[in-house]
Amino acid sequence: MRRRLIIVSNRVPNPLDKQPRSGGLAVALEEALKSNDAIWFGWTGVISEAVETKPQLLTKRNVTFARLNLTRDEHARYYRGFANSCMFPLLLYRADLMTYRRDDHRGYLAVCDRFAKVLKPMIQAGDLIWVHDNHLLSIVRNLRQAGVRNKAGFFLHIPFPPFALFQVLPCAAEILADLLTYDVIGFQTDLDKQNFLGAVRGFRLAQIVSDSEIRTGQRKIRVLHQPVGIQPTDFARMAQKAVTDEMTLRLRGSPDERQIIIAAERLDYSKGINLRLSAFARFIGSNPEFQKKVSLLQIAAGSRQDVEDYRKLKQGLDEQVGAINGQFAEFDWVPIRYITRSVARRVLAGLFRASPVGLVTPVRDGFNLVSAEYVAAQDPANPGVLILSKFAGAAATLEGAQTVNPHDVDEVAQTIRQALTMPLAERQERWTTMMQAITAYSAAAWCHAFIAAFDHSTDEGRATQRLRFSA
Repeated sequence: MRRRLIIVSNRVPNPLDKQPRSGGLAVALEEALKSNDAIWFGWTGVISEAVETKPQLLTKRNVTFARLNLTRDEHARYYRGFANSCMFPLLLYRADLMTYRRDDHRGYLAVCDRFAKVLKPMIQAGDLIWVHDNHLLSIVRNLRQAGVRNKAGFFLHIPFPPFALFQVLPCAAEILADLLTYDVIGFQTDLDKQNFLGAVRGFRLAQIVSDSEIRTGQRKIRVLHQPVGIQPTDFARMAQKAVTDEMTLRLRGSPDERQIIIAAERLDYSKGINLRLSAFARFIGSNPEFQKKVSLLQIAAGSRQDVEDYRKLKQGLDEQVGAINGQFAEFDWVPIRYITRSVARRVLAGLFRASPVGLVTPVRDGFNLVSAEYVAAQDPANPGVLILSKFAGAAATLEGAQTVNPHDVDEVAQTIRQALTMPLAERQERWTTMMQAITAYSAAAWCHAFIAAFDHSTDEGRATQRLRFSA
């Protein structure tokens, strides 16, 4: 029987949905899913009254999508409570926004336990289990307690904070102990990996053998950092075709000499959207010669709208955009065009290619695939400039970007001017450097590096059969 890859994540897409995937995990895993027999297991995104004991199964080619609904109480405690109101802000270095409740943590553990019970009968000998992000982090502990000995890996797509911050979480030691039930633990950056090792050292839960290996008893756990990627050639081809699509042209607006600076992400407090709007207002106010010539297109797709912090964030951004446009707008021009709905990935690709500046300035982020997509979308003969926060994981890889501190609105405003006036030769040189990086750190390279790490972990002396990936 051929070995399979079992992907576990909070949300699992519906394979029958004809809408194109908008990005994120689905895009990053595309190479692994199309190259191997796989099961993708997690939540449907639906809330129901009944507690499901069997998954909803849908198959598309070589992938079985196994999905469960959450009950209303599970959604409140596991998803809105512990995962999004406690763990997520803490991992994004925002302990000030963290709300910890013991009942929420119990609810989180109960969901991990229920999902483990449903997943266990689907696991065959030799299958590799790959869990993504913090939502179902504890599921492997439940599987281990139920007798599952398959190799399991965990990848954190968002940052891991320093030990001094992580231990603010009352159950931090328990969460860390659950992480140590995995055979491979992966992070986006070396900083995240070092912060994790600092937590292991701080809680004294395992022996740190080297920068990439820890031991618990006889078990050897591989720890690595490997930035997630995209498939740059495919995205570049999409952008080249999409730049003249009707929807791209509609969102882009006037085809005259006016230029559009693009910013696109989920509506999330980690993205620094309020600081970015302030920086753009500072740029417009201090550079009147660019008024009526440059606009910011800010796409901020709604996210976690049932969490109070996000509702407050959206309300604040709505008011901020209104105030800036009220101050600077003319009858035939507004400085900020603001969209809070999802935009298809193909349309985004066309917009990236048409925009002379990509503004990616989160206050804290894992990698940030938008930065890589902006680079891949550019016309090599006339590429745009990427302005990138030094607090995005991509900053360690994309050396050709104009890096900024998003908290310094004056610096960001000045960098916008520099980007708009940058000579062609410098833009081409910076773009070439970044394109080489995103080609080297592609989605396929990320998947291959993580799966290969299973060969460096030990589980009763068994070696791992290699899964397949195309170059």
